[in-house]
Amino acid sequence: MTAILHTEPAAEVTADEVSAETVDDAATAPRRPSLSPSRAADFKTCPLLYRFRTIDRLPERKSLAAVRGTLVHSVLERLYDLPPAGRTVEAAQELIEPAWADLRDEPGIADLFQVAQDDGAETDPNAPESVEAWLASAGKLVEKYFALEDPTRIQPEGREQLVEVTLPDGLLLRGYVDRVDVAPNGALRVVDYKTGSMPREAFEAKALFQMKFYALVLWRTRGVVAAQLKLIYLGDGDTLTYAPDEAELVRFERTLLAIWAAIERAVSTGDFRPNKTRLCGWCDHQAVCPEWGGTPPPFPAEAAAAAGWQTLPIVERD
Repeated sequence: MTAILHTEPAAEVTADEVSAETVDDAATAPRRPSLSPSRAADFKTCPLLYRFRTIDRLPERKSLAAVRGTLVHSVLERLYDLPPAGRTVEAAQELIEPAWADLRDEPGIADLFQVAQDDGAETDPNAPESVEAWLASAGKLVEKYFALEDPTRIQPEGREQLVEVTLPDGLLLRGYVDRVDVAPNGALRVVDYKTGSMPREAFEAKALFQMKFYALVLWRTRGVVAAQLKLIYLGDGDTLTYAPDEAELVRFERTLLAIWAAIERAVSTGDFRPNKTRLCGWCDHQAVCPEWGGTPPPFPAEAAAAAGWQTLPIVERD
């Protein structure tokens, strides 16, 4: 088993993104594709969505909520660059503008603030009146964080930390952890910030899936089971905590291996089945989804094989 722990994200990898690995110059062979908590959740929700995001890499629209989440995460990450005594609400608010300056020029973000006025079109009631109003809403989420934790008493070991491990069967697990805290006695706490509201009890297991993924990787890399998994919901100012045990992580690893085996079967045949749920309303790919009358593009078998996936031979048809 091999394990790698990085404190800074690699430039070519985005958070929780499954990507085909680049060719290793030393071995001249591609690394095996990896599994992240987000992409594992995608496959569980809808195998075809997993294909569109991971194999086809179809473009998706940005949303104001998602971009606000990125902004707030950046501010909370930068907050811990300050000395403990300087981690105040006022200091955090001052971090919003530089974080926004780094974000606003990314493709597609400026378009989110353009409201069509032609033909008397009404303004979207969910859209902010201005960038300033949107930034103010982000500031309220940042301020709410201070009611949930005292950052002057916390010294994280890692922030936006890439963690990855290769399991004995060769499956590479990887993901980015918002924050890892280590107590003087060695106890681990894994923290994730959410800018939405805490889910109802029936959906807690889905929310904890991501955290158990991180706990598994950290256990496999460090040999320590996290004492606490903590989800901080800034939308309603609540927290969800959970304490896994070793036996649970062993079972969770089996779950991930089963998901991966199903993904490999789907890739090898190009057969990714759609799964119509209420979440389809937020999907950008209805136009190419059979459940909505669309036709998926041909499966990109050559690109998948070049990326390290095992696929069936391509058969030329007359």
